[in-house]
Amino acid sequence: MANKKVVLAYSGGLDTSVILKWLVNSGFDVVCFVGNIGQKEDFDYIRKKAMDTGASKVYIEDLRSEFVTDFIFPALMGNALYEGRYLLGTSLARPLLAKKQIEIAEKEGAGYVAHGATGKGNDQVRFELAYYALNPNITVIAPWRDSKFLLQFKGRSDMIAYAQKYGIPIKATKGKPYSEDENLMHISHEAGILEDPAMKTAQSIFSRTVQPMKAPSSQTTIEIEFKNGIPAKVANKAAHIVKTKPLEIFMYLNEIGSKNGVGRVDMVENRYIGIKSRGVYETPGATILWAAHRDLEGIAMDKEVMHLRDMLIPKFAELIYNGYWFSPEMDFLFSALEKSQEAIDGKVTIELYKGNVFPVSRESQTALYSKKQSSMDELGGFNVSDSQGFINISAVRLKAHNAVLKKRFPYEWRRKLFKKLSG
Repeated sequence: MANKKVVLAYSGGLDTSVILKWLVNSGFDVVCFVGNIGQKEDFDYIRKKAMDTGASKVYIEDLRSEFVTDFIFPALMGNALYEGRYLLGTSLARPLLAKKQIEIAEKEGAGYVAHGATGKGNDQVRFELAYYALNPNITVIAPWRDSKFLLQFKGRSDMIAYAQKYGIPIKATKGKPYSEDENLMHISHEAGILEDPAMKTAQSIFSRTVQPMKAPSSQTTIEIEFKNGIPAKVANKAAHIVKTKPLEIFMYLNEIGSKNGVGRVDMVENRYIGIKSRGVYETPGATILWAAHRDLEGIAMDKEVMHLRDMLIPKFAELIYNGYWFSPEMDFLFSALEKSQEAIDGKVTIELYKGNVFPVSRESQTALYSKKQSSMDELGGFNVSDSQGFINISAVRLKAHNAVLKKRFPYEWRRKLFKKLSG
């Protein structure tokens, strides 16, 4: 191999530390890349650990602002929600990390990139699809699918023994018999003791949000302003707090959402590779933003545009979840979603209370709502007699259907079904 330089996505944990040493022992010049996407880590310690383990260079990149503006907010623009519940915190972080990793590989003249994702999960797909989309000529090293690596490391005990052999410091793991992934958008808890979907998640596992019943007994009121569907300002008038920068907006919503127990989700989801997985998520800030954004669309978005856009949400979320952020179909969807957000401008007032997010008022300078048209107390807006013609036209096909099938009791199957369901 002419070029033996590899850029490793490094976290400083047991897996990537062992992978780093294994790559060095395999003859690679290893450059480590650590992306700061909001996880609580001692980055100076991680840098030192990587260098002590054999890395020739360590890049630590602060990606938090880019994460918010280029990934979280665009996902919000399309109301991305996987399988109706998951706000895609891990899924959105992976293409950002992969993008920066490829940039470093090009800067370093490295022909290889490597990651520590397992061979059963989604992250291997997300990382590698992004790698290949951004640099079709890159070579990917995925140790957890490498036969030589798997032969040497059959389990966690083998990795611990390897780390001890080469003096790699490791943290005790018995205190947390499950896996976590943390970033600015969320923290996820999965695997280990959580693999039993019938087991209730212990309160001790939650670390990003207060238990809802222990949240404040009075609601917290905030105002969120949007411009073209993107958050532009958050205000807490009672606390005299105003945030206008994207990263500050998101961090404040995380803080206030956490205090009010907002954003907990416990679900079983479908991984891209076909395996079902139980995930417990804490996503306070994003949960607030999604609720506010959707509420504003109710007053400022055209009905037919909204209904068409809503048909795109499951596909949009699926593409994010499956790792197709950098794909032609995603480019196509973003064009449509961005168009749908034109003039989604205005302000939504939100009340937070013991895990709940309540939009209580909204106003928009681009509102399509007309009090005069919708009022039950006055005539106006359109001629109500026109409704008769509208009803008559809408009923034409129903009359035809009933006339043809009347003797065959077309709705008998429904009565039988209801009777069966009711016992």
